[in-house]
Amino acid sequence: MSTTHRDQALDALLHPFAEGLLRWPQAGNALFLRAREGAALHALGVRGMVATQPFKPEAERLQRVGVELLDEDALPATRFPLVLVLPPRQREEARALLAKACSAVAPGGMVIAAVANDEGAKSREADLKLLAGGLNVISKHHCRVSWTRPDATFDAALVAQWSKADAPRAVRSAEVPGGAFQTRPGVFAWDRVDAASRMLAQVLPDDLHGRVADFGAGWGYLSLQVLARCPKVASLDLYEADARSLALADENLADAHLPVHCHWHDVARGVDERFDAIVCNPPFHALGRGDRPDIGRAFIAAAASALKPGGRLWLVANRHLPYEQALGEGFAQVRTLAQDGGFKIVEGEKARA
Repeated sequence: MSTTHRDQALDALLHPFAEGLLRWPQAGNALFLRAREGAALHALGVRGMVATQPFKPEAERLQRVGVELLDEDALPATRFPLVLVLPPRQREEARALLAKACSAVAPGGMVIAAVANDEGAKSREADLKLLAGGLNVISKHHCRVSWTRPDATFDAALVAQWSKADAPRAVRSAEVPGGAFQTRPGVFAWDRVDAASRMLAQVLPDDLHGRVADFGAGWGYLSLQVLARCPKVASLDLYEADARSLALADENLADAHLPVHCHWHDVARGVDERFDAIVCNPPFHALGRGDRPDIGRAFIAAAASALKPGGRLWLVANRHLPYEQALGEGFAQVRTLAQDGGFKIVEGEKARA
Protein backbone atom coordinates (compact mmCIF):
# COMPACT_ATOMS: atom_id res chain seq x y z
CA MET A 1 0.00 0.00 0.00
CA SER A 2 1.47 3.29 -1.03
CA THR A 3 1.45 6.13 1.47
CA THR A 4 -0.05 8.29 -1.31
CA HIS A 5 -3.29 6.25 -1.06
CA ARG A 6 -5.72 7.04 1.73
CA ASP A 7 -5.93 4.22 4.25
CA GLN A 8 -9.59 4.42 5.22
CA ALA A 9 -9.46 1.62 7.80
CA LEU A 10 -6.53 3.27 9.59
CA ASP A 11 -8.25 6.66 9.46
CA ALA A 12 -11.44 5.13 10.87
CA LEU A 13 -9.58 3.25 13.62
CA LEU A 14 -7.92 6.42 14.90
CA HIS A 15 -10.91 8.75 14.32
CA PRO A 16 -12.31 8.35 17.88
CA PHE A 17 -8.98 9.52 19.30
CA ALA A 18 -8.64 12.42 16.88
CA GLU A 19 -12.17 13.60 17.73
CA GLY A 20 -11.77 13.22 21.49
CA LEU A 21 -14.24 10.34 21.79
CA LEU A 22 -11.47 8.19 23.24
CA ARG A 23 -8.23 9.03 25.02
CA TRP A 24 -4.82 7.66 24.13
CA PRO A 25 -2.95 6.21 27.16
CA GLN A 26 -0.86 8.93 28.80
CA ALA A 27 2.30 6.85 28.69
CA GLY A 28 1.61 5.89 25.07
CA ASN A 29 1.61 2.26 26.15
CA ALA A 30 -0.31 0.63 23.30
CA LEU A 31 -0.14 -2.50 21.14
CA PHE A 32 -1.16 -2.24 17.48
CA LEU A 33 -1.80 -5.56 15.73
CA ARG A 34 -1.32 -5.42 11.94
CA ALA A 35 -0.33 -1.80 12.22
CA ARG A 36 0.05 0.40 9.16
CA GLU A 37 1.86 3.68 8.79
CA GLY A 38 -0.14 6.70 7.68
CA ALA A 39 -1.04 10.32 8.29
CA ALA A 40 -3.59 9.49 10.99
CA LEU A 41 -0.93 7.59 12.94
CA HIS A 42 1.56 10.45 12.62
CA ALA A 43 -1.03 12.88 13.96
CA LEU A 44 -1.30 10.89 17.20
CA GLY A 45 2.39 10.08 17.51
CA VAL A 46 3.95 6.67 18.02
CA ARG A 47 6.01 7.06 21.22
CA GLY A 48 5.64 4.00 23.43
CA MET A 49 3.65 2.03 20.87
CA VAL A 50 4.66 -1.47 19.79
CA ALA A 51 3.18 -3.28 16.83
CA THR A 52 3.01 -6.35 14.65
CA GLN A 53 3.10 -6.40 10.86
CA PRO A 54 4.15 -9.50 8.86
CA PHE A 55 4.06 -7.72 5.46
CA LYS A 56 7.58 -6.48 4.76
CA PRO A 57 6.83 -3.18 2.96
CA GLU A 58 4.49 -2.05 5.73
CA ALA A 59 6.88 -3.29 8.43
CA GLU A 60 9.67 -1.19 6.94
CA ARG A 61 7.47 1.91 6.90
CA LEU A 62 6.65 1.43 10.56
CA GLN A 63 10.28 0.93 11.50
CA ARG A 64 11.26 4.10 9.66
CA VAL A 65 8.98 6.14 11.92
CA GLY A 66 10.29 4.49 15.08
CA VAL A 67 7.71 1.79 15.81
CA GLU A 68 9.09 -1.30 17.53
CA LEU A 69 7.88 -4.52 15.88
CA LEU A 70 6.99 -7.70 17.75
CA ASP A 71 6.52 -11.28 16.60
CA GLU A 72 2.77 -11.74 16.30
CA ASP A 73 3.00 -15.47 17.10
CA ALA A 74 5.08 -14.87 20.24
CA LEU A 75 3.65 -11.79 21.91
CA PRO A 76 5.09 -10.91 25.35
CA ALA A 77 3.11 -11.50 28.53
CA THR A 78 2.82 -7.72 28.96
CA ARG A 79 -0.75 -6.40 29.16
CA PHE A 80 -1.62 -3.11 27.46
CA PRO A 81 -4.25 -0.51 28.36
CA LEU A 82 -4.96 -0.11 24.65
CA VAL A 83 -4.85 -2.71 21.88
CA LEU A 84 -5.61 -1.60 18.34
CA VAL A 85 -6.38 -4.07 15.54
CA LEU A 86 -6.80 -3.88 11.77
CA PRO A 87 -8.20 -7.37 11.16
CA PRO A 88 -7.54 -8.98 7.75
CA ARG A 89 -10.27 -10.26 5.46
CA GLN A 90 -9.82 -14.02 6.04
CA ARG A 91 -12.13 -15.22 8.84
CA GLU A 92 -9.90 -17.58 10.83
CA GLU A 93 -6.91 -15.25 10.61
CA ALA A 94 -9.05 -12.29 11.74
CA ARG A 95 -10.58 -14.24 14.62
CA ALA A 96 -7.14 -15.31 15.82
CA LEU A 97 -5.97 -11.70 15.75
CA LEU A 98 -9.00 -10.45 17.68
CA ALA A 99 -8.49 -13.20 20.26
CA LYS A 100 -4.84 -12.23 20.66
CA ALA A 101 -5.92 -8.63 21.16
CA CYS A 102 -8.31 -9.67 23.92
CA SER A 103 -5.54 -11.71 25.56
CA ALA A 104 -3.17 -8.74 25.47
CA VAL A 105 -5.44 -6.05 26.94
CA ALA A 106 -5.02 -5.09 30.59
CA PRO A 107 -7.96 -5.16 33.04
CA GLY A 108 -10.04 -2.07 32.44
CA GLY A 109 -8.32 -1.52 29.10
CA MET A 110 -9.77 -1.41 25.63
CA VAL A 111 -9.58 -3.30 22.35
CA ILE A 112 -10.52 -1.25 19.28
CA ALA A 113 -10.83 -2.60 15.74
CA ALA A 114 -11.73 -1.15 12.35
CA VAL A 115 -12.73 -2.99 9.18
CA ALA A 116 -13.89 -1.67 5.81
CA ASN A 117 -17.54 -2.35 5.02
CA ASP A 118 -16.61 -4.38 1.94
CA GLU A 119 -13.99 -6.39 3.87
CA GLY A 120 -16.36 -8.04 6.34
CA ALA A 121 -16.93 -5.22 8.85
CA LYS A 122 -20.18 -6.56 10.31
CA SER A 123 -18.78 -10.08 10.69
CA ARG A 124 -15.69 -8.87 12.53
CA GLU A 125 -17.84 -6.64 14.74
CA ALA A 126 -19.95 -9.69 15.61
CA ASP A 127 -16.79 -11.68 16.37
CA LEU A 128 -15.47 -9.05 18.77
CA LYS A 129 -18.86 -8.91 20.46
CA LEU A 130 -18.77 -12.68 21.02
CA LEU A 131 -15.34 -12.33 22.61
CA ALA A 132 -15.97 -9.24 24.72
CA GLY A 133 -19.70 -8.73 25.16
CA GLY A 134 -21.17 -5.27 24.56
CA LEU A 135 -19.37 -2.87 22.22
CA ASN A 136 -19.36 0.75 21.21
CA VAL A 137 -19.66 1.09 17.45
CA ILE A 138 -19.42 3.96 14.97
CA SER A 139 -19.27 4.14 11.18
CA LYS A 140 -16.66 6.31 9.48
CA HIS A 141 -14.81 6.36 6.15
CA HIS A 142 -16.88 3.41 4.81
CA CYS A 143 -15.68 1.35 7.78
CA ARG A 144 -17.07 0.17 11.09
CA VAL A 145 -15.12 0.90 14.27
CA SER A 146 -15.81 -1.23 17.36
CA TRP A 147 -14.31 -0.99 20.83
CA THR A 148 -14.77 -2.87 24.07
CA ARG A 149 -16.07 -1.36 27.30
CA PRO A 150 -13.89 -0.82 30.41
CA ASP A 151 -15.90 -3.44 32.33
CA ALA A 152 -15.75 -6.00 29.50
CA THR A 153 -15.72 -9.66 30.52
CA PHE A 154 -13.92 -11.70 27.90
CA ASP A 155 -15.02 -15.23 27.04
CA ALA A 156 -11.86 -17.07 28.09
CA ALA A 157 -12.80 -20.34 26.38
CA LEU A 158 -13.56 -18.62 23.07
CA VAL A 159 -10.42 -16.48 23.31
CA ALA A 160 -8.34 -19.65 23.76
CA GLN A 161 -10.13 -21.41 20.90
CA TRP A 162 -9.87 -18.56 18.43
CA SER A 163 -6.26 -17.78 19.32
CA LYS A 164 -5.42 -21.03 17.52
CA ALA A 165 -7.85 -20.54 14.62
CA ASP A 166 -5.08 -19.66 12.16
CA ALA A 167 -2.44 -22.03 13.54
CA PRO A 168 -0.20 -23.81 10.98
CA ARG A 169 -1.49 -27.17 9.87
CA ALA A 170 -0.77 -29.85 7.27
CA VAL A 171 -2.92 -30.12 4.14
CA ARG A 172 -2.73 -33.27 2.07
CA SER A 173 -2.42 -32.82 -1.69
CA ALA A 174 -1.30 -35.15 -4.47
CA GLU A 175 -0.09 -32.05 -6.33
CA VAL A 176 2.74 -31.46 -3.86
CA PRO A 177 5.90 -33.58 -3.67
CA GLY A 178 5.61 -35.64 -0.51
CA GLY A 179 1.82 -35.52 -0.57
CA ALA A 180 1.27 -32.70 1.94
CA PHE A 181 2.31 -29.15 2.79
CA GLN A 182 2.30 -26.91 5.85
CA THR A 183 -0.02 -23.94 5.60
CA ARG A 184 -2.26 -21.65 7.67
CA PRO A 185 -5.36 -19.51 7.07
CA GLY A 186 -4.67 -16.08 5.65
CA VAL A 187 -1.63 -16.80 3.50
CA PHE A 188 -2.11 -16.74 -0.27
CA ALA A 189 -3.81 -19.92 -1.57
CA TRP A 190 -3.59 -21.33 1.94
CA ASP A 191 -5.85 -24.36 1.42
CA ARG A 192 -5.03 -25.30 -2.17
CA VAL A 193 -2.47 -25.19 -4.94
CA ASP A 194 -2.90 -21.90 -6.78
CA ALA A 195 -4.08 -22.54 -10.36
CA ALA A 196 -1.58 -20.09 -11.88
CA SER A 197 1.37 -21.62 -10.02
CA ARG A 198 0.20 -25.11 -11.02
CA MET A 199 0.12 -24.03 -14.67
CA LEU A 200 3.66 -22.66 -14.45
CA ALA A 201 4.94 -25.82 -12.76
CA GLN A 202 3.53 -27.96 -15.55
CA VAL A 203 5.69 -26.24 -18.19
CA LEU A 204 8.90 -25.82 -16.19
CA PRO A 205 11.79 -27.51 -18.02
CA ASP A 206 13.96 -30.01 -16.21
CA ASP A 207 17.19 -28.29 -17.26
CA LEU A 208 17.11 -25.44 -14.74
CA HIS A 209 20.53 -25.42 -13.14
CA GLY A 210 22.89 -23.56 -10.83
CA ARG A 211 21.44 -20.90 -8.55
CA VAL A 212 17.66 -20.59 -8.84
CA ALA A 213 15.33 -18.15 -7.08
CA ASP A 214 11.60 -18.06 -6.43
CA PHE A 215 10.30 -14.46 -6.34
CA GLY A 216 7.08 -14.17 -4.32
CA ALA A 217 7.47 -17.73 -3.05
CA GLY A 218 4.34 -17.95 -0.87
CA TRP A 219 4.30 -21.21 1.09
CA GLY A 220 6.80 -22.71 -1.34
CA TYR A 221 4.84 -24.60 -4.00
CA LEU A 222 6.93 -23.53 -7.01
CA SER A 223 10.16 -24.09 -5.10
CA LEU A 224 9.03 -27.62 -4.23
CA GLN A 225 8.34 -28.24 -7.92
CA VAL A 226 11.77 -26.93 -8.92
CA LEU A 227 13.42 -29.26 -6.44
CA ALA A 228 11.40 -32.23 -7.67
CA ARG A 229 11.81 -31.57 -11.42
CA CYS A 230 15.27 -30.06 -11.84
CA PRO A 231 18.17 -32.25 -10.61
CA LYS A 232 20.86 -29.80 -11.78
CA VAL A 233 19.79 -27.01 -9.43
CA ALA A 234 22.59 -26.29 -6.95
CA SER A 235 20.80 -23.93 -4.55
CA LEU A 236 17.45 -22.27 -4.12
CA ASP A 237 16.61 -18.82 -2.73
CA LEU A 238 13.04 -17.92 -1.77
CA TYR A 239 11.96 -14.26 -1.54
CA GLU A 240 8.64 -13.48 0.11
CA ALA A 241 7.23 -10.29 1.67
CA ASP A 242 4.76 -12.07 3.97
CA ALA A 243 6.58 -13.43 7.01
CA ARG A 244 3.79 -15.89 7.77
CA SER A 245 4.07 -17.44 4.30
CA LEU A 246 7.86 -17.49 4.44
CA ALA A 247 7.91 -19.41 7.71
CA LEU A 248 5.72 -22.06 6.10
CA ALA A 249 7.94 -22.24 3.03
CA ASP A 250 10.97 -22.69 5.27
CA GLU A 251 9.26 -25.65 6.93
CA ASN A 252 7.96 -27.11 3.67
CA LEU A 253 11.49 -27.16 2.24
CA ALA A 254 13.23 -28.26 5.42
CA ASP A 255 14.14 -31.67 3.92
CA ALA A 256 15.58 -30.27 0.69
CA HIS A 257 18.68 -32.04 -0.62
CA LEU A 258 20.43 -28.76 -1.44
CA PRO A 259 21.00 -25.36 0.19
CA VAL A 260 17.78 -23.37 0.60
CA HIS A 261 17.75 -19.74 1.75
CA CYS A 262 14.54 -17.94 2.74
CA HIS A 263 14.51 -14.13 2.61
CA TRP A 264 11.84 -11.90 4.18
CA HIS A 265 12.14 -9.30 1.46
CA ASP A 266 10.16 -6.95 -0.77
CA VAL A 267 11.26 -8.02 -4.25
CA ALA A 268 9.95 -4.76 -5.69
CA ARG A 269 12.90 -3.04 -3.97
CA GLY A 270 15.37 -5.16 -5.95
CA VAL A 271 17.54 -8.16 -5.10
CA ASP A 272 21.31 -8.08 -4.67
CA GLU A 273 22.08 -11.74 -5.44
CA ARG A 274 22.58 -13.13 -8.96
CA PHE A 275 20.87 -16.24 -10.35
CA ASP A 276 20.86 -18.57 -13.33
CA ALA A 277 17.06 -18.84 -13.35
CA ILE A 278 14.07 -17.32 -11.57
CA VAL A 279 10.52 -18.63 -11.24
CA CYS A 280 7.84 -16.13 -10.36
CA ASN A 281 4.12 -15.80 -9.72
CA PRO A 282 4.14 -12.10 -8.80
CA PRO A 283 1.45 -10.55 -6.60
CA PHE A 284 -0.83 -8.06 -8.30
CA HIS A 285 -2.18 -6.37 -5.18
CA ALA A 286 -0.74 -5.19 -1.86
CA LEU A 287 -2.92 -5.09 1.26
CA GLY A 288 -5.89 -3.76 -0.68
CA ARG A 289 -8.15 -5.45 -3.22
CA GLY A 290 -7.49 -3.41 -6.37
CA ASP A 291 -5.14 -4.50 -9.15
CA ARG A 292 -1.57 -3.23 -8.74
CA PRO A 293 0.23 -4.10 -12.00
CA ASP A 294 3.09 -1.84 -10.91
CA ILE A 295 4.10 -4.54 -8.40
CA GLY A 296 4.39 -7.16 -11.14
CA ARG A 297 6.38 -4.77 -13.31
CA ALA A 298 8.73 -4.12 -10.39
CA PHE A 299 9.18 -7.88 -9.94
CA ILE A 300 10.05 -8.24 -13.63
CA ALA A 301 12.60 -5.43 -13.40
CA ALA A 302 14.09 -6.99 -10.27
CA ALA A 303 14.33 -10.36 -12.02
CA ALA A 304 16.02 -8.86 -15.07
CA SER A 305 18.59 -7.22 -12.81
CA ALA A 306 19.14 -10.32 -10.67
CA LEU A 307 19.68 -12.77 -13.54
CA LYS A 308 23.12 -13.54 -14.85
CA PRO A 309 23.76 -13.01 -18.59
CA GLY A 310 21.74 -15.62 -20.45
CA GLY A 311 19.65 -16.33 -17.36
CA ARG A 312 15.95 -17.14 -17.72
CA LEU A 313 12.77 -15.93 -16.03
CA TRP A 314 9.72 -18.18 -15.91
CA LEU A 315 6.67 -16.05 -15.12
CA VAL A 316 2.95 -16.70 -14.74
CA ALA A 317 0.48 -13.82 -14.64
CA ASN A 318 -3.14 -12.95 -15.29
CA ARG A 319 -3.59 -12.46 -19.02
CA HIS A 320 -5.07 -8.98 -18.65
CA LEU A 321 -2.12 -7.53 -16.73
CA PRO A 322 0.09 -5.24 -18.88
CA TYR A 323 3.57 -6.69 -18.40
CA GLU A 324 4.74 -6.81 -22.01
CA GLN A 325 6.63 -3.50 -21.97
CA ALA A 326 8.48 -4.39 -18.76
CA LEU A 327 9.42 -7.78 -20.21
CA GLY A 328 10.61 -6.20 -23.45
CA GLU A 329 12.76 -3.70 -21.58
CA GLY A 330 14.39 -6.29 -19.34
CA PHE A 331 14.93 -9.27 -21.61
CA ALA A 332 16.52 -9.89 -24.99
CA GLN A 333 14.03 -12.63 -25.86
CA VAL A 334 10.48 -13.06 -24.60
CA ARG A 335 8.21 -15.98 -25.45
CA THR A 336 4.62 -16.65 -24.43
CA LEU A 337 4.56 -20.39 -23.80
CA ALA A 338 0.92 -20.91 -22.87
CA GLN A 339 -2.36 -19.08 -22.31
CA ASP A 340 -5.22 -20.79 -20.56
CA GLY A 341 -7.85 -20.15 -17.91
CA GLY A 342 -7.11 -16.43 -17.74
CA PHE A 343 -3.36 -16.95 -17.22
CA LYS A 344 -0.29 -16.61 -19.39
CA ILE A 345 3.12 -18.26 -19.05
CA VAL A 346 6.08 -16.22 -20.26
CA GLU A 347 9.76 -17.07 -20.57
CA GLY A 348 12.25 -14.21 -20.68
CA GLU A 349 15.92 -14.72 -21.51
CA LYS A 350 18.45 -12.11 -20.54
CA ALA A 351 21.02 -10.97 -23.09
CA ARG A 352 24.23 -13.00 -22.97
CA ALA A 353 26.53 -10.01 -23.24
